[in-house]
Amino acid sequence: MLRKFVNKEFLHISGSFCIGSILNNTRRLTSVKNTVKELSRDTDNKQNCDINKSATDINLGYSELRTGTLNTSPLKVASDACHDVIIIGGGVTGTALFYTLSRFTNLKRICLIERHGDVSQVASNGRSNSQTIHCGDIETNYNLEKARKVLRQANMLRNYATKLSPSMRDQVIFKLGKMVLGVGELECEIIEKRFNEFKFLYPHMNLLGKREIGDIEPCVAYKNTITYRPDPIASIYVPDEHTGVDYYQLAVSFLKGATEACENSKGKYIMTCMNTKVLDIIRMSSNGDLYKVITNRGEFYGRYIVVSACGYSLLFAKKLGYNSNLSCLPVAGSFYFSSRPLLNGKVYTIQNPELPFAAVHGDPDIIMRDTTRFGPTALPLPLLERNNLKSIADFFKIVNPDLNLALVYKDLFCNSSLRNYALRNILFEVPIINKNLFIKDCRKIIPSLDSNNIKYAHGFGGIRPQIIDKSKRKLLLGEGKITTDEGLIFNITPSPGGTTCLGTAENDMRIICSRLGAQVDELEFKKTLLQGDYSVD
Repeated sequence: MLRKFVNKEFLHISGSFCIGSILNNTRRLTSVKNTVKELSRDTDNKQNCDINKSATDINLGYSELRTGTLNTSPLKVASDACHDVIIIGGGVTGTALFYTLSRFTNLKRICLIERHGDVSQVASNGRSNSQTIHCGDIETNYNLEKARKVLRQANMLRNYATKLSPSMRDQVIFKLGKMVLGVGELECEIIEKRFNEFKFLYPHMNLLGKREIGDIEPCVAYKNTITYRPDPIASIYVPDEHTGVDYYQLAVSFLKGATEACENSKGKYIMTCMNTKVLDIIRMSSNGDLYKVITNRGEFYGRYIVVSACGYSLLFAKKLGYNSNLSCLPVAGSFYFSSRPLLNGKVYTIQNPELPFAAVHGDPDIIMRDTTRFGPTALPLPLLERNNLKSIADFFKIVNPDLNLALVYKDLFCNSSLRNYALRNILFEVPIINKNLFIKDCRKIIPSLDSNNIKYAHGFGGIRPQIIDKSKRKLLLGEGKITTDEGLIFNITPSPGGTTCLGTAENDMRIICSRLGAQVDELEFKKTLLQGDYSVD
């Protein structure tokens, strides 16, 4: 389970790389427009035609992940090409779409732009999330309808990952037991009711009492080495399944898969541009047939643009005139580490239905071995990225404060449960007193836990953009997406966005192909993602 870090030169484009070799700065825009018009007449022609019929070899790296080393492979990238699709954001959502378009469609030119030097450096980095595949079985805030939807998408991810080479698979996905714990008579009743309602959807689900829990997770059931905890407990337990995931390594595997698809498909060109910051997106035609993406390294042209950049997706959507009624409440989550391993699998607790945030849970950490991670906390912060003070200015561009937003905040703060929860989570970030407060929540999972047994996990934790609809004066839960009929998609993906990355990619792939007149290889898609150890109906 020890994470093997790949060389940080992975997927970098050389600093001497000249963006002009991709997009000729002296090119006339009219030639691009004319090409797009020509291509729109015939799907096959528009996918096979180079604007200047030339190509340049550019050395783009991808990771083989063989004993932590880096192997690179030269790819052909069309010079002066108008890309079919440009994906902005190299997190797990963006790379999943990059993979699905490269592997399962006949689109010819696909470009991925990422402003960091490597993929998955923000929300989908293993230090920023719970490293969990959410299936809806132990997430008590999911009703049956949402659980069914999430399970399908989780199984797509697991089918994909289990078909990887053993060396890659074992760095991406991990087998762990998991349970949701009820403490006290009321929560035990909730657990039993949920089990009876959901067991048909999850055939491996078990209902456990205190003694059975003690056999699996002794630190949960016992207050010391010989005595059970006094309060009633029950749990829904799912034995060893692929439940843990390193979303960074998953993103790496998506790029490798896209590279292999390109090498095996005649006339397909893909680009990955790291260290490339998008400054603006400009609509070049009234009907959305052509866009110009301006970056710190030059200009790119594309027929379809997908922005998968968490809160920044909303920023670009607003710049282009979409969803002025939406605002953003970024919520930062932090974690604590135990001094030694305390759990054999993931242990979740029942979520307060009045709170839109995950209840505390304990997880064996797949990055920091020999420890258990507890969290997350939930602290609203005016940042789009954790530990990036420069993102404060971008937050205020998105938030667009007005009376409606003030009323939303007022309503949220007037909710006593939410207000007390927020104030308590502020204290979780205060040195000295934070451990003694947080330990009380952790003792719901492990009653014998002492404040000396945990420490604040510095360098771990992230930010999730919770969307606010100002016109309806409410906080929108779950993933956010803005889909237009003008060749633009904006993905804003709070939890469980990592779990649903391939489901989101499938949805986007079908929308894109419908607009661009491309085809999906349904047989290959089904074989790769819908069939396997976790069959999808």
